[in-house]
Amino acid sequence: MNEITNYDKAVEIIKTAILQSQYDAVRSVNEKQLMLYYGIGKYISLNSRKGFWGKGAIDAISERLDKELPGLKGFSARNLRNMRTFYEEWVPLDHECEEEANLADISAKTVPSSTLRIWQTLLPNSQSFPSEDFLHIGFSHHILILSKVKSIEERVFYIRHTVVEKLSLEALKESIARDDYHHQGSLPNNFLQTLPAADQAFRAINTFKDEYLLDYINVEELGIRDKQDVDERVVENAIIHNVKNFILTFGRDFAFVRNQYHLDAFGEDQYIDLLFFNRDLNCLVAVELKTGKFKTSYLGQLQGYLSVLDGFERKPHENPSIGLILCKDMNKSFVDYVIQDYAKPMGVATYKTSKDMSDELRKALPDVEALRKLLDGQKES
Repeated sequence: MNEITNYDKAVEIIKTAILQSQYDAVRSVNEKQLMLYYGIGKYISLNSRKGFWGKGAIDAISERLDKELPGLKGFSARNLRNMRTFYEEWVPLDHECEEEANLADISAKTVPSSTLRIWQTLLPNSQSFPSEDFLHIGFSHHILILSKVKSIEERVFYIRHTVVEKLSLEALKESIARDDYHHQGSLPNNFLQTLPAADQAFRAINTFKDEYLLDYINVEELGIRDKQDVDERVVENAIIHNVKNFILTFGRDFAFVRNQYHLDAFGEDQYIDLLFFNRDLNCLVAVELKTGKFKTSYLGQLQGYLSVLDGFERKPHENPSIGLILCKDMNKSFVDYVIQDYAKPMGVATYKTSKDMSDELRKALPDVEALRKLLDGQKES
């Protein structure tokens, strides 16, 4: 048995080494590609912007590259212009780049250290530029961020967000369209007053957004003519049947426990709409769904649930439970004022369904045919 155990350990060690090596190799390739594209972008920028080349130069160069290196991908005229954008957007203050461009610029193996220092100076509220994250994400992600986001602070947010959440290109596009940067950490809450540790309170503040997009709840597709007929249970069912999407919307480190979670204390039956556990916060998260505008009575109801959760359900090693009210509308200033008088950690956020979305977000709507069938099946059963 010991011999088998030793083999298991050896396999695990070797497997970890192989996976780490593969990860390092892929990462190295990505870094070198970014550096190559940066160098090419610099070369193209200095020659095309100063008028050394004619207007059709980039197209002509792309065609020649295609002929001389058949099968080579990533060097279309459009992508060459993207490389120029990549260089120009990240080095607006690099005076060293005024020198005449030459092939040595392209063959450089790394971004000059002066460039990394310049990236750092562009961040007034950050002590260091996220160089590791910057080099970790792909060129297509970079171009999407540069094309959709203009401020340095927002670009840094989406770079980090992409790495932390492991966002695909499509997921990043949706995150930018949702404007996650401005919704992050801005929900009305009382976490600083009610959570025992300041660092946990700040983590909780940054965990939740003030608005969530539940784009898979498509009222028109469900055949509901009167929007007022969309009650909490319909919204809840739609979330349950799309719980993976909901967790992706909610954020990382959330694990779904169950819906209509039964609390039985002192002979009183109570039911939490949705119960989650957050691994980073190490606590239960109770979510109450409301289809109308925020009411102060919702806070009293949720505080009662949290009291029972902490008294009867919370494990000894877990932090105090957190509550979130998810409603259709609220006056943020009013909510932020009244929530401070409650003793349990709670926050209030709003949500939008498909009918509330902008045209840009509507384009990213998933197919809701499966959702319709699921709800129709529930009605029949």
